[in-house]
Amino acid sequence: MNIEYKNMHDFTEKELERLFLSVEWSSGHFPEKLVIAMKNFKTVYSAWDGEKLIGMICAMDDGIMNAYVHYLLVDPEYHGKTVGRTLVAKIKEHYSEYLRIAVIAYDEELNFYKECGFEKSNDASPMFITSLWT
Repeated sequence: MNIEYKNMHDFTEKELERLFLSVEWSSGHFPEKLVIAMKNFKTVYSAWDGEKLIGMICAMDDGIMNAYVHYLLVDPEYHGKTVGRTLVAKIKEHYSEYLRIAVIAYDEELNFYKECGFEKSNDASPMFITSLWT
């Protein structure tokens, strides 16, 4: 297995649908919206096994101080192969001059993010207005 990492914004609906549904994210049911979203993110790194999209990380930023990781997902077939850690490392390097990189982590992913250098806030909680179910 030779995993290649790319900094790109153009994906097909099928590539995004397959990846997002592989991790059971409801946004995978809206691949046409995901294609547009990827083009609008400031930073997108993707992981590929040949022609297969197996992971991605997407971030938004204010241009100088704060970056927000919105998506980090890795096809479950590739869990434990450092794909997620490599994608996080690319974001950390890209935003190394920024003062803050933030992520909203699901509870079951807290240890992964802690191992990547993030710290859980004791005085803040994520809040959403959403129609997505995952």
